[in-house]
Amino acid sequence: MIIIPAIDLKDGMCVQLVQGRMEDATVFGTDPAEMARRWMDEGARWLHVVDLDGAFAGVSRNIDAIRAIRKAVRIPVELGGGIRTMDAAVRMLDEIGLDRIVLGTAALRDSELVAQVVKRYTDRIAVGIDARSGHVAVSGWAEDTEVSAIALALRMRDMGVKTL
Repeated sequence: MIIIPAIDLKDGMCVQLVQGRMEDATVFGTDPAEMARRWMDEGARWLHVVDLDGAFAGVSRNIDAIRAIRKAVRIPVELGGGIRTMDAAVRMLDEIGLDRIVLGTAALRDSELVAQVVKRYTDRIAVGIDARSGHVAVSGWAEDTEVSAIALALRMRDMGVKTL
């Protein structure tokens, strides 16, 4: 079993939201790079980072923190939150050097983007499906849909996504 610790970023800080509400954030640290090193030193084999601001805004808002995390650790880092264009995918994977990106909202709303990213980065993409009562939730849990989580998972599999 691989346990992947997560660092959720809001305004450049490490936080946890209460029931997904941005206004109810508990700050766990102001130095994301230090938090990443701590997880690595504790034996983490992967690190999952969520740009909460990006998930809500649709575009990454914590680039400096993400870069600092990537530079701070020698373990694979994956990122989700606000990656909704090919340019954003290229920036995170090629420019910043993340090991994997996680598409969420884009997986539901932009099949063409998923196809492009899968074609270019087959083994460096995952799709994250947030679900409530069996239906997909998007935009950082802010919007519920009528789409079945299972149906979306099967559609992603059929598009060549290897990691859900």
